[in-house]
Amino acid sequence: MSFFISDAMAAAPAAQQAPGIEGMLFPLAILVFFYFMFLRPQSKRAKEKKEMLAKMQKGAEVVTSGGILGKVVDLDENFVRIEVSENTFIQVQRQSIESIMPKGTYKAITKKISTHKP
Repeated sequence: MSFFISDAMAAAPAAQQAPGIEGMLFPLAILVFFYFMFLRPQSKRAKEKKEMLAKMQKGAEVVTSGGILGKVVDLDENFVRIEVSENTFIQVQRQSIESIMPKGTYKAITKKISTHKP
């Protein structure tokens, strides 16, 4: 039967070495990759939003996370009162403000909507 199956030669087991720095390079590279691709940009955006909300003041034109455009009429530590139309106000949490728009955006949009006739 040795014609079809070669005889296995038992070799002495190789001594296993403990993985050194070479064994840790790949997991460390993955951690560094995730930090630069996900964690760092997210923390930068959070910091920028926190600064934006701290600088927000009355008269600023803002867009909420729901997509509502309005002008800040009143604000306190937690809530912002926004004018969304003439004499129409809503109150939202300060954290729901997504961006501050350039001056004149609110006026241009409300003028465009009021002159538009279906």
